[in-house]
Amino acid sequence: MRRHGRFPHWIRVAAGIPRDEAVVVDVAGGGGEGLPSVAGFAGVIVTGSAAMVTERHDWSERSAQWLRDAVHAGMPVFGICYGHQLLAHALGGEVGDNPAGREMGTVEIALDASATDDPLFAGLPARLRAQTTHLQTVLRPPPQATVLATSEQDPCHAFRWGGHAWGVQFHPEFSTTHMRGYVHARREALAGEGRCARELSRKIGATPHARRVLRRFVRHAHALAG
Repeated sequence: MRRHGRFPHWIRVAAGIPRDEAVVVDVAGGGGEGLPSVAGFAGVIVTGSAAMVTERHDWSERSAQWLRDAVHAGMPVFGICYGHQLLAHALGGEVGDNPAGREMGTVEIALDASATDDPLFAGLPARLRAQTTHLQTVLRPPPQATVLATSEQDPCHAFRWGGHAWGVQFHPEFSTTHMRGYVHARREALAGEGRCARELSRKIGATPHARRVLRRFVRHAHALAG
């Protein structure tokens, strides 16, 4: 997987954002210091992480406060996996271990009726495929949040808060190569859970509609910024 870069690169490429239009802030490596002012930015994308929101790392909690302030200031925000969970936590939701266990591979996402007129999900199939890998989940969405999508193992696979903040548990930036790489890396853990990594890998497929959600966020943020 290291040959293919890291989350910021995968997301920037999948979102169609030119290199000179993105600023990457390493909140984990930098201890949460140096979080920028939101002034001058069209939007914020929060990546996945190997950390857990429930670990309450100082950098994570500082980032949550920054996200809360950014959202309340009207900044468009899009959280992915850990970013989805951190955004929910920042806005008053509850995050914890998924009672259904690990969700991994290409899974089917069911859109809620509330997604019909959502700026990012409107017009997409009622059921679409997405790449996912996570142990924790949003157990309780933030107050006033609208749940947009569910899966068999996760009742909050996507939510919107207000008009400009979204969280998605799935990884819209993942290609089949990324997903197979993650399954291979977790093969021992999967075996310990009674699951076969090879069988899971064979079921991995393309997820173009999930990627459209990410690109729509970028267009939405740019449109708001004028």
